[in-house]
Amino acid sequence: MDVVPYPVSPPNMPLFTPSLPLPHVQLQPSQTHHNTTNHSKTITRLLMEAISVTKPASHSHFKTIFSSNPKHFFKQQPFLPIPNNPTRFRLVTAAIQNQQQEAAAASKDTEDESYGEVKGIIGSRALDTAAGMEYLIEWKDGHAPSWVPADFIAKDVVAEYETPWWTAAKKADESALRNLVDSGDGRDVDAVDADGRTALLFVAGLGSEPCVKLLAEAGANLDHRDRSGGLAALHMAAGYVRPGVAKLLLDFGADPEVADDRGRTALDLAREILKATPKGNPMQFGRRIGLEGVVRVLEGAVFEYVEAQEILEQRGKGENLEYLVRWKDGEANEWVKAKFVAEDLVRDHEAGLEYAVAEAVLAKRVADEGTPEFLVKWADLDEPTWEPEENVDPDLVKAFEETNKQAQPNSNGPAVVVSNQDGP
Repeated sequence: MDVVPYPVSPPNMPLFTPSLPLPHVQLQPSQTHHNTTNHSKTITRLLMEAISVTKPASHSHFKTIFSSNPKHFFKQQPFLPIPNNPTRFRLVTAAIQNQQQEAAAASKDTEDESYGEVKGIIGSRALDTAAGMEYLIEWKDGHAPSWVPADFIAKDVVAEYETPWWTAAKKADESALRNLVDSGDGRDVDAVDADGRTALLFVAGLGSEPCVKLLAEAGANLDHRDRSGGLAALHMAAGYVRPGVAKLLLDFGADPEVADDRGRTALDLAREILKATPKGNPMQFGRRIGLEGVVRVLEGAVFEYVEAQEILEQRGKGENLEYLVRWKDGEANEWVKAKFVAEDLVRDHEAGLEYAVAEAVLAKRVADEGTPEFLVKWADLDEPTWEPEENVDPDLVKAFEETNKQAQPNSNGPAVVVSNQDGP
């Protein structure tokens, strides 16, 4: 059996350690956007590269070729002499000037982007992959604010902005979180830490319903999955036995079918932990009660609108067994995992029983065995039929009896119809 990544100790064991201080951050000088010293070095390097390829005319040496004793000349010269071609020199000089102009233009553009020192962070946003953060930087020299990845910002600047948020989240401090949410500082409520966890995952695990409600109303992503296991807020509520938080998340629209990296929904996780929690141990009694509550809440969400009429087909085996289910409300047929289908429907399917839609109960009688039978009108049959009580919808039976309270079974005969309508 796989090891459950949650403790099976008493339910008061915290998910996190909010009492521990955040890691100490070594303060650094405020970071500048660019280092202008590098620009002059870049220009110098470009010019030197240009010179090494084609030297300007002032740095070239030329010798006159004498017609006499050419062998002696080649012995003394390691390279062939360059002919005196003024057109070639003009082209080389023009190329160098173009390179110098381009380098100067690049330097000017770069200098325009050198914003100077950071004044502060005025906004944040999580990357789409939850792999990190970007921050909207306000510059001291008045340049327009710009988005900069967290890796390029001094840690002390980020810590000054983020520490209050994560401190409030890890303590489930509703008042502090509300002040930050209402401050209008451009903060992303789905900000992530190094493990891709949001504040909602922390407060859900800590069981703070007020904090969960606050973040949900602020627009937090209820189905966000972290990067250390794919756990969502519902998984945290299930794993740390928070039935109230689980219900609140579902009420706000959290998806109970979101699975973690191991393919487990929050319901799967709650059942797994419940199975691993010892029975008969007084120390675990409260935990089992809480887990059973979580399971009921999540099962209610999964099956809230599910009222199956019959099973049409089946496929797969073992854990992959699924049934094609027809719903009573007329919704499209759907393949459903076997563990989510009622056992009586499965038994009827395996026994080869067929289903029809009943419209009403017309009459009641007592059969030879002394058991009641009901005359049922079917939607897809012309003639009504007598059916034993277990084959009739209890709601239809109740409706019939309420409208026929004066009718009682006749003890003089086993097949007496008690109804205002004639049956077959």
